Amino acid sequence: ILDLEVVPERSLRNEQWKFTLGMPLAQAVAILQKHCPIIKNVQVLYSEQVIEVYDLTKVKLKYCGVHFNSQAIAPTIEQIDQSFGATHPGVYNSTEQLFHLNFRGLSFSFQLDSWTEAPKYEPNFAHGLASLQIPHGATVKRMYIYSGNSLQDTKAPMMPLSCFLGNVYAESVDVLRDGTGPAGLRLCLLTAGCGPGLLTDAKMRVFECSVCFGDSCQDALSMLGSPHKVFYKSEDKMKIHSPSPHKQVPSKCNDYFFNYFTLGVDILFDANTHKVKKFVLHTSYPGHYNFNIYHCCEFKILLVIKKENADGQTETCTTYSKWNSIQELLGHPVEKAVVLHRSSSPNTTSPFGSTFCFGLQQMIFEQWPAMCCCWHVCTKLKQTKKLQFQEA
Repeated sequence: ILDLEVVPERSLRNEQWKFTLGMPLAQAVAILQKHCPIIKNVQVLYSEQVIEVYDLTKVKLKYCGVHFNSQAIAPTIEQIDQSFGATHPGVYNSTEQLFHLNFRGLSFSFQLDSWTEAPKYEPNFAHGLASLQIPHGATVKRMYIYSGNSLQDTKAPMMPLSCFLGNVYAESVDVLRDGTGPAGLRLCLLTAGCGPGLLTDAKMRVFECSVCFGDSCQDALSMLGSPHKVFYKSEDKMKIHSPSPHKQVPSKCNDYFFNYFTLGVDILFDANTHKVKKFVLHTSYPGHYNFNIYHCCEFKILLVIKKENADGQTETCTTYSKWNSIQELLGHPVEKAVVLHRSSSPNTTSPFGSTFCFGLQQMIFEQWPAMCCCWHVCTKLKQTKKLQFQEA
């Protein structure tokens, strides 16, 4: 049985590992994989706002080194009061039949469905408050760890410094535009420790950089540092969609990607000129074949609206924009979608099947049901003036 320390507003941990609010999902999964002999039968339900313990019979819990839940200690309301001290009056939810006792960064839910009566309020005229009368021996059904004063108002916290592990993360990614279309990316980067950038607290640093079409691989390296991986394209599955003279021309050398997993960005370089020719922005949507490989890219893209009486207007699309809303702004693509099967990929067990690639405004949108899973920002081919469709 797991013996864990509860840290309100922070984490659930032991001496070997800890689950921290704001931790990237990849790090949480890595903990589960490393400790699979101890943590068995895992079902992952990811929330960026709370850590929930829904079955207290399978864990031992302590606060400040003292257990309040174990095989020998039942987590009764009396035990919670003794371990955590005074707090505000609890809240009763008649719909769920749950009584919630809230501390800062920590909340306990007591199940009331087996009780004959709902909890009663006893007036306290001296203070103008009322206290809930809860039956003796009521035990905790669920526990929540979150950031802030209440579970209802909690928001996803920033990634803690302990989770950076020497990596650089992108707080935001903006697609730059010029007079003809997308021109590159402006990235707001976060890092922990010493180095260039604006010092926001004891160790967190923020700095901005830009990478544009036509930049060399050396330019990208100087701005973003070394990639996590360099991937050379051994084949081009979208070559069939190129103009006929180019379909039969064998490649003498391979284009290559710089893969920045913690930024959620790939950069494609031309094999001959070694200059940027495409960016891929990953939403890391659950179920996608590369889900949990990339950190979700929090991007913003200004889309030019091409509707009647709306020339020159722009709308912002983000990581969480739905494909239907994008089509409403931009209209339907002139050409039909390209169906991407990824039949030769190592992992072809996606529950959603094939994805569809649509070309609009010098961008390729890889669409899943009701959502885009990644955006391919491309340059135009000089020979054809058409979008270049390539698989990332």
